[in-house]
Amino acid sequence: MKLNSIKIPHLKKSASLRTVDIKLPEKVIIAMSQHGGVPCKPLVSVGDEVKTGQLIGDTDAVMSAPIHSSVTGKVTGVTTVLNVFGNVHEALVIETVPNQVLSDEIAPPVINSRQDFIAAVRKSGSVGLGGAGFPTHIKFSYDPGSVKIDTLIINGAECEPYITSDHRAMLEESEKIIDGAKQIKKYLDIDRAVIAIESNKPDAIEKLSGLAAGETGISVVSLPPAYPQGAEKVIIHSVTGRVVKKGELPSSVGCIVLNCSTAAFISDYLRTGIPLIKRRITVDGNVVNKPKNLIVPIGTRACDIITAADVRTAPDRAIVGGPMMGITFYDEEMPTTKTTNSLLLFAETKKPHHTACIRCGRCVRACSMGLMPTELERAFELKDVERLKKLDVDLCMNCGACSYVCPAKRNLSEKNQLAKMYIREQASLKR
Repeated sequence: MKLNSIKIPHLKKSASLRTVDIKLPEKVIIAMSQHGGVPCKPLVSVGDEVKTGQLIGDTDAVMSAPIHSSVTGKVTGVTTVLNVFGNVHEALVIETVPNQVLSDEIAPPVINSRQDFIAAVRKSGSVGLGGAGFPTHIKFSYDPGSVKIDTLIINGAECEPYITSDHRAMLEESEKIIDGAKQIKKYLDIDRAVIAIESNKPDAIEKLSGLAAGETGISVVSLPPAYPQGAEKVIIHSVTGRVVKKGELPSSVGCIVLNCSTAAFISDYLRTGIPLIKRRITVDGNVVNKPKNLIVPIGTRACDIITAADVRTAPDRAIVGGPMMGITFYDEEMPTTKTTNSLLLFAETKKPHHTACIRCGRCVRACSMGLMPTELERAFELKDVERLKKLDVDLCMNCGACSYVCPAKRNLSEKNQLAKMYIREQASLKR
């Protein structure tokens, strides 16, 4: 079985540029929802002094991850932020001070068992750094008595154009990625770890292969550069040949998939105890004079990143994430979150002219999930919930491949996301 894919330009101009730290921002805005699942509740109030790495948000909910202050400073406000998906969440405004100090709470975790390891990963605030922000400890919390995981896949595909933050992590934090894989294998008792990298990153493949050569049960595989190679179900099939069926999780086929930057962070946390308070992001686009990768504190505002980006003209479009799956935003005060891996800035962007579907079938051939995007679009326009379910709209992962190849410039991928929202809304009305 061969999954469908498409070829897209890479445009990775910052791949050879070493990551630099952004200048400490005057303030950060830290949202209480930075992960898939239940938002956190603030644990500090206006007027409180906080230190870097201090726990400032948490919840008793299982599907969640704690949030820590990325800076030292003073809480000056509790506000709300509108995230790129249109959801409103509570957020803390923290004004920074010149003297940045680590919280007294920080200490490397003591781990003597599998449960200690999972608890430490939760305490770290770790989430998937490659996309949806699924809490990492949830991936690790399967029952080993009923679920057998034999393969850990470290995802280094990074198949979206422009983005090179994972590529730089593989070059600059190679040892941490290997160590993260070793620790996960050890505490979860997983037989093998496979670091999967697209072949357009030969330097990362060479470096990680050299480090993995001396390790037992860790290997590096080169994948063809195809989109969406980095999608969870796609990379599982590319590495193992296994198929994750509808309604199943990767654990059903014996796999856990973890982004390479997440693996590096876990290694770093186990060694230092410093939680997830910063991340590497790519800044690029046709108005950026010098594309770069930056280390930014979580909560850094877009305007501060744009200032650091050295733009030659004001952008008319800004995208969080890549051009295929990213979301356009319009507020320069929008803060980065744990899942922000890039900020792309463009000018003179042209709005596509949509025409009627010509029934060419390109979208069907492009869909790695085997869906029929034109039929899904029609069902959504008719508001036919049962038809949408029958056509498996929930399998759509919003990779954008169908919209990209459509000669009529139909908003196929976008319609699928609206269709999924519509199904949920109709279900809630029936309760």
